[in-house]
Amino acid sequence: MIINVKHEKLTVLHVATLNQPIGPNLGYGPIETVIHNIDKGLHSSGHRSIVACSGDSSVFGEHHVTVDKSVGDYWSDNTPEKRKTIDMHLSNTLDRASMGDIDIIHAHDAKAVEFMYDSVFRMQVPIVMTLHVSAEDSSLGGAYQRWCNHLLASPLVYCTAISEYQKRQYSNLVNADNVVYHGIDVEEYPVKEEPDKGSYLFTIGRVTRDKGQDKAIEIAKKTGSKLIIAGCVQNKPADREFFAGLKDSIDLSVEVGKHPVDDDYYARVIKPLLDCDKQIIYIGEISSEHKKHWYRHARATLFPIQWGEPFGLVLVESMACGTPVIALDKGAVPEIVVDGKTGFVVDSVDAMIEAVSRIDSIDPGDCRENVQNRFSITSMAYKYSELYHQLIDSHKILESRSSLSDRYLDKPLHHRSLVTQ
Repeated sequence: MIINVKHEKLTVLHVATLNQPIGPNLGYGPIETVIHNIDKGLHSSGHRSIVACSGDSSVFGEHHVTVDKSVGDYWSDNTPEKRKTIDMHLSNTLDRASMGDIDIIHAHDAKAVEFMYDSVFRMQVPIVMTLHVSAEDSSLGGAYQRWCNHLLASPLVYCTAISEYQKRQYSNLVNADNVVYHGIDVEEYPVKEEPDKGSYLFTIGRVTRDKGQDKAIEIAKKTGSKLIIAGCVQNKPADREFFAGLKDSIDLSVEVGKHPVDDDYYARVIKPLLDCDKQIIYIGEISSEHKKHWYRHARATLFPIQWGEPFGLVLVESMACGTPVIALDKGAVPEIVVDGKTGFVVDSVDAMIEAVSRIDSIDPGDCRENVQNRFSITSMAYKYSELYHQLIDSHKILESRSSLSDRYLDKPLHHRSLVTQ
C-alpha cells in the first residue's frame, strides 16, 4: 500500500484495552504500552489524540474516561462484572465517537470493533485496527467476515500488521497489506557507551514456556554467566506449573520493583545482586523505569523465544539502551535484530551459547542507532498518521462515487421509441 504524504491534522479516537491502565510506567502491559506510545507520538506531532480509557490511566492527549478502573490483569476470570465493565467502556467510547468530530477510530482488538461496527458504519468513520496477536489466537473469525460484506464496497475497517511476519500470518485478510512497527521514545532510554564485559545476562518477559526462561537458564549455566530473570507469572495453570519447574534452578528470588528508581539505583539495588554469590536470580515483575536500568547494565539480553511472536518490544527496548540481543530466529526477530550488528539471530540454544562469547564485539552505538532509525515513537506516529490520511481519502472517494451513482439512478430514464419507416 502506497501512503501519500499529508500534513492536515486529524482527530483520532483511540479505543483502549482495559487489561492495564494506559500510562508511561507499566510492568507487564504490552498493548497498553503501545497505545500510550501512539497517543504520545500523535500528540507530539500536532494531531488531536483522544484516548477512551479507564480513569486510572494517564494520557498525553485528551482523556475520555469510560470506566473508573482498568481490569488490572491480562488473565482473569470472565465474570459478569468484568463483562459489564468492558461493555460500559465500549458503550461510552461509542458515545464519544458519535459526537461528530472524529476523523478516524484506532482500535486494538476485534471485540471492540465488533461492538462498535454497526453504529460506526452509519457514521462512516474509518477504523484502523492494529493486529497485536498471532492469527491463531485472533478472535476475528466470523466478525471479520461480516465486516467484509461492507468492506468490498467501502473499506471502513483496515487491519494493520505489526511485522512482515505477522502480515504473512494474516494473508487471508483483504486489507491488511501494511505494516507499522511499534515505536518507543528512544530519548527516555539511557544508553551505555561501551560493552559491559563480564556483566550479567538479562531476560525479561511473562514467565511462560513460550518465552523460554528455562532455555535462558541453560545458556547461563553453560557459559558460567550470572542471569537476571524479570517478569510476571500470570494466574494461568500452565504458567504456574512452568514457574514451579524453574524454582529448583533459581538460586535467589527477590522483588526489586518496590525500590524507587533514582540516581543511585544501580549502587543500591543492582550492584549488591551482582556482587552476591548467587548465579540465577529472579527479580519479579518490574516497571518500565526499573527495566531501563537492568537493560543498560546487562552484557546482553537473551530472547530464547519458543513461538512466532509478532513483534517483541523487549528487543527494541534492549537495543535502545545499547545492549545487544541474542535471540532465536522465530517470528519477527530477524526483522528487528540486525544479525552481527545489533546482536545475533541464531537457530538453536547451542548457537545462543556460542554467541555469548562473541557478544562483546557488538557496538552499543549500532544498537541505539538501529532503534532510532527504525523503531522510534516519531516514526510510528508518522506512519500511522499517513495511513489514517490514506484511508480517509480513499473513503471520501468511494463515498463520492457512491453519491454520484445514486444521483444518476434517481433520474427518470427516457426511452426512445423505435419507429419503423
